[in-house]
Amino acid sequence: MLATSAALLAAPAAGLLGHRALRRAQGARLLRIDTPNGIDEQGFVRIGGLEQWISLRGEDLANPVVLELHGGPGSSNSIFGPRTRSWEKHFTLVRWDMRGAGKTFGRSGPEGQGEMSAARMYEDAVEVTRYVRERLGVDKVVLLGQSFGSVFGLRLAREYPQWYSAYVGTDQNIQDAGRDTSGYEALRARLRAKGGARRKLAALERMGSDTRRWSVHQRAAYSKMSATSDPLTADTMKRVVMGSLWLSPLHTLRELGAFAKAMKFSEQILSEVALSDDWADGTRFDLPFFIFQGDRDVITPAERARRFFDDVQAPVKEFELIGNSSHFACYRDPQRFLDLMLTRVRPVVTGTRCPATV
Repeated sequence: MLATSAALLAAPAAGLLGHRALRRAQGARLLRIDTPNGIDEQGFVRIGGLEQWISLRGEDLANPVVLELHGGPGSSNSIFGPRTRSWEKHFTLVRWDMRGAGKTFGRSGPEGQGEMSAARMYEDAVEVTRYVRERLGVDKVVLLGQSFGSVFGLRLAREYPQWYSAYVGTDQNIQDAGRDTSGYEALRARLRAKGGARRKLAALERMGSDTRRWSVHQRAAYSKMSATSDPLTADTMKRVVMGSLWLSPLHTLRELGAFAKAMKFSEQILSEVALSDDWADGTRFDLPFFIFQGDRDVITPAERARRFFDDVQAPVKEFELIGNSSHFACYRDPQRFLDLMLTRVRPVVTGTRCPATV
């Protein structure tokens, strides 16, 4: 009986792993770049005294370079490679696993990540920008800040406009030192309306709306409640994020476990970031400035991003909503995001009309 039960349990597991192997092989074929002037370079680069993983991919090195700063903290965007493959036809896409994230975390483990602070990670981003400009022989790159990465993105765009041809924020994270409590109140209302959520509601109310007083654990709990209490966000997390992670041709089963550990490890810098104030830091940007935000994002609400955008002074600025999208809007609807990059951003940075997207 025990042997029979073990066999029954093993069969579904084998089928699941077999399906994963098939889909990963398909993804690997999709990711191949064999164009004459293309690039597919991935590996570790010494950044901030630490071996950090950087990927440079694109079908034509003559295309504009996009340096992407991932979210989290600790959440690598390399898992989305197959979903964003079409971007690499029109841009050279640079993805970097920050300290405490993805393959960088896996390389040297929690003990080898060095100083985990916003200041150190910002200096890492400065070094990565220098490395990319030198490695690809370009004066400027498009800076794409996604979610947590957009916190650093805004500061880089303010302080080094000579390095970036444009700033693009998506899942734009606007810090205001805790003044805006609308996200807290919206979550509170969702939990009140949701059956069986009394314990979560009680925990949220014990935390209070003053985010400056929250512990790292409370911030992580708030993010989890925000994601799971909204059906669209929960669906995106399941299908887009976890689905991409499970099927990623770039990640082994062992690396999947490290992915979650990296996010847990990197939570420690959330409190430091939450005390910053983007309005106080300045709303003048001496470069083209774009925000493309999910219209139903409950984690980094479009309303707050729009308020900040309205105060921005920039030579060119545009704000667009990505319809029927939550957080991770650019990965849930990668074609819509590419269309915005081609019709709004690329003409500004190249001075030419956008190419066809097919």
